[in-house]
Amino acid sequence: MKKEKIKVYLYTRVSTTMQIDGYSLDAQKTKMKAFCDYNEYEIAGEYEDAGKSGKSIEGRVSFNQMMEDIKSGKDGVSYVLVFKLSRFGRNAADVLA
Repeated sequence: MKKEKIKVYLYTRVSTTMQIDGYSLDAQKTKMKAFCDYNEYEIAGEYEDAGKSGKSIEGRVSFNQMMEDIKSGKDGVSYVLVFKLSRFGRNAADVLA
């Protein structure tokens, strides 16, 4: 009997145009996809915010959409994967609300 894969969302963010061109969204996605392949996780969705600060969730359209999708149970995800915790956000009260 085949085991059901754990479903995850990928969230990528860069805060400056320098990061967009340097440590890119694609580089973050590539690392996380390799992690998912290794652990046999199913990627249920990908969300990205380019050129957005981690200070606040305000203005981070994809982040807010992802949170709504999680709250609604849309894809039955178990985890959100981020390349670094700072990509998720720097204000714990903001992102954990």
